[in-house]
Amino acid sequence: MNVVVVGGGVIGAASAWVLARRGHSVTLLEQFAPGHRNGASHGTSRIFRHAYADDYYVDLAARAYTLWRTLENDTATELLTLTGAVDHGAPVIVTPRVEALAKAGLASEVLEPREAQKRWAGLKFDTTVLYHPDAGRLHADRSVTAFIAAADALGARVEYGSPVRSISANEVSTDAHTYVADHIVVAAGAWTSKVVSSHVTLPELVTTQEQPAHFLPSVEADWPSFIHHPGAELDGEGIYGLQGEEGVKIGEHGTGPIVDPDTRDFVARDDGVDRLQTYARTWLPGVDAASADPLTCLYTTTPDSNFVVDRVGNLTVAGGFSGHGFKFAPAIGELVADLVDGGTSETPLFRLGARQIS
Repeated sequence: MNVVVVGGGVIGAASAWVLARRGHSVTLLEQFAPGHRNGASHGTSRIFRHAYADDYYVDLAARAYTLWRTLENDTATELLTLTGAVDHGAPVIVTPRVEALAKAGLASEVLEPREAQKRWAGLKFDTTVLYHPDAGRLHADRSVTAFIAAADALGARVEYGSPVRSISANEVSTDAHTYVADHIVVAAGAWTSKVVSSHVTLPELVTTQEQPAHFLPSVEADWPSFIHHPGAELDGEGIYGLQGEEGVKIGEHGTGPIVDPDTRDFVARDDGVDRLQTYARTWLPGVDAASADPLTCLYTTTPDSNFVVDRVGNLTVAGGFSGHGFKFAPAIGELVADLVDGGTSETPLFRLGARQIS
C-alpha cells in the first residue's frame, strides 16, 4: 500500500518506520529541515516511565519499551538510558500508580521521603515515594534521527522542506508536488488541526508554548527521572524532571501560554522561570537554583490529555500527545500501522467522535 505520512516529528517518524517494516511504500513529508526546533520532538531528553494509573498506558509503555530496544538494535544507536524513576506527592495520586505497576508485574517499591532522600541526595521528597527501576530517559534528537534512518533503510522516502498545503481523499499536495496515496497519516503535532480540521472533527487541540529549564548540578548524585504530583506539600502545578546532557531539566506540565505554532516567539516567560527557580530552591538541593537556562517547546493537548489515534476512511490521525506522548512513540507507530492495515482503534481513549473525510 502507498502511504503518505504528514509530519516528521517523533510520532510521524515512528509511524513511517513501523509502516515500512510491514512492507508499505512510505513517503514522509516534513515541513522543516532535519533537526529543527519548531515543534515538540527536539532536545536531548524525554522521560520514559511506566507509572500511570491507567492499565492501558502501563501496557502501552511496556510495548514501547520493547520497540525502543528494537530500534536501538536496528540502528546501533543508544536511545534509552535506564536511571529508574520516582513519583512522589499526594497518596491519592501516587497509590493508583503503585497498584497499576503491581498489576502489570513491573518491579516497584514504595519508600518514605527520608529513605528516598538517602538514596537520591539531589532531591527532596513529598509524602509518598514510588520508585520503579525500568524507567529513565530517552534522547529525543537521536530518537527521531534513528526512526528516520531505520525507515529510510527499509525504503521509505523522506522529503524535508515540504509543508503540506492541502489533502483530499487520496492526495497530499505541497508547493512542489502532489502525492497520490492509498492511505494518508497525519501526525503533524501542533499543525494537526491546520492540516485536517476541514476533513475530520477533532477534539479541541490546544497548543501551548512550554518552558522547562536546565539547572547545573551542585552535588555528585544519581538522578532518577521524577514526577512531583501536587496535592500534598506541593502547591500549584506538578513538576517533572530528569537529568540530561545540559543538566537537570525540570518543567511544569501544561502551564505555558496558548500560541499559534507558526507565530510563536520562542521566548520563555519570566514568571515561569521564577516558579521553576523557586521549586529548585525548595525541592532540589542538588542543583544550583540560580543557574536556570530556560528553553521552549510545544504541547498540543486534548481536553482529557488522552491521545488521538484513529481512522476515518483512508485518513489516520495521530495527534494531541499532551506533553507525555514521546515515550510511547514506537507503540503509537504500531497503532497507526494497525489502522492503516484495516484495524480499528483498540482503545476508546484514543477514538474520534462522529466525523467523515470529504
